[in-house]
Amino acid sequence: MQTPRPSPSAVHKARAQQQERTPGSWNKGRWMLVLLAAVCAAPVIASYLMYYVVKPAGGTTSYGALIEPQRPIPEQMVVTDEQGKSMPLTAMRGKWLMVTVNGSDCNEQCVTRLFFMRQVRALQSAERERVVDVWLRTDDKPVSSVIRTAYPQPDTRMLVADPAAVAAWLPAGADSQLTDHIFLVDPNGNLMMRFPKNPEPEKIKADLAKLLKWSRIG
Repeated sequence: MQTPRPSPSAVHKARAQQQERTPGSWNKGRWMLVLLAAVCAAPVIASYLMYYVVKPAGGTTSYGALIEPQRPIPEQMVVTDEQGKSMPLTAMRGKWLMVTVNGSDCNEQCVTRLFFMRQVRALQSAERERVVDVWLRTDDKPVSSVIRTAYPQPDTRMLVADPAAVAAWLPAGADSQLTDHIFLVDPNGNLMMRFPKNPEPEKIKADLAKLLKWSRIG
């Protein structure tokens, strides 16, 4: 017994219904992707809004200078880690990074910045695990054993980076050099703040504490 074939009109109607559903399904899928992206970005966006727009601490402004527009870690920036292995700096995404730049000889100002960064991180108490101190070394000369002992991994990373690539990413102030500053990078890998030359660690601590409070990412 043969199965009856659908009439031409029934086939045409089924095709029309399928065509009507397809654009709707495509639009629904596209909106779902947009919604997912918004959910992922929401924590960092919220922290920026609360810190720079709402200003929960009595309307006070930040100590660090906000970097605009955003400067993400360059995808092509490759650094050398403490074991001599190459890695993309983007591998550091997922944590808040306090970054300083200097040659491996690390003069007095360099040591002072490393000390400030260590203290600011430690004073975040339970939140300190969300923060990593990063020293971008502009040469591959040996680092003093005293400094290595005082600033061990993984709390402090000492990474060799190409100085030209670092200078293209991190902006110095109008009256300062790149090596004068501490920078803050958010967990998405975007350069967020530059702290002044000869910084006051208590004010850096306050900025970082507010950001950690209002953002749960990283």
